[in-house]
Amino acid sequence: MSEHTATISWARDGQDFASNRYSRRHDWHFDGGAVVAGSSAPSSVPVPMSDPAAIDPEEALVAALSSCHMLFFLALAAKAGFTVDRYHDKAAGTLGKRADGRVGMTGVELRPEIVFSGDRLPDDAEIAALHHEAHERCYIANSVSFEVVVKPAAAGGQT
Repeated sequence: MSEHTATISWARDGQDFASNRYSRRHDWHFDGGAVVAGSSAPSSVPVPMSDPAAIDPEEALVAALSSCHMLFFLALAAKAGFTVDRYHDKAAGTLGKRADGRVGMTGVELRPEIVFSGDRLPDDAEIAALHHEAHERCYIANSVSFEVVVKPAAAGGQT
């Protein structure tokens, strides 16, 4: 298969580490050269120790699920002969207490809105089948133990 890497960098920068009043802001470095600001979620660690403008790991997990689903959906739609003009997903994840008592991601809901064009537009059943197959193939969805629900916006033709 393949290996995927990320380099995470953080430095104390003179802050009082022992008092737990240090910045959680750090950088994610990816192999293509992208650098993304990371931080703990402000809901977990209050500002100013968290950076609300940075991406937190929980958001990154939700984004990874949404992105993976979208990429498979687009590939499957193209293979089926449909033209997708736009794909927009306002995905949401829920962090909560799991059945084993530990806190973790308990579910993610994908809410894709898709605009199709061309002579051949998919009907509701075809769109549902594309979403189902995309979910079944998504590497990230296949890697998590919580439920991922796909709730597309109004389907059929141009949505």
